[in-house]
Amino acid sequence: MRPSILADTGPLYAALDPDDTLHGRAHNEIALLNRTGVRVVVLCPTLLETYSLALYRLGTWPAQTPLSEVSRRAQLLNPLSDDYDQANQRLLGFRDQRMSLFDAVLATVSQRLKLPVWTFDHHFDVMRIDVWRA
Repeated sequence: MRPSILADTGPLYAALDPDDTLHGRAHNEIALLNRTGVRVVVLCPTLLETYSLALYRLGTWPAQTPLSEVSRRAQLLNPLSDDYDQANQRLLGFRDQRMSLFDAVLATVSQRLKLPVWTFDHHFDVMRIDVWRA
């Protein structure tokens, strides 16, 4: 079976924005993922968050890139309704952290599917989620 990871918004956005401090790292990691045949899975909420960030920071044209890239190179996945309930409970356990519901849903799906998360965000370490590192 082909190995898979769940993508967070951070690396997806960084790959789009040449001014992002992690732009080079994102491209290096994408190249590694492609070379090693790791399948990237993108949650629908992650795609929406990436699109919104790109739209408001970079403009309409760059925001279209994640939409076309995901359809060509990644698997798109919708979380289950229970994932949202569990994510809300997860957030209640980390009230001292500024974690987004996007991250909490991704963490919940990561645990359910037993897939690591490709992220640049330290909150996944705080939540003790398996993180893919190049």
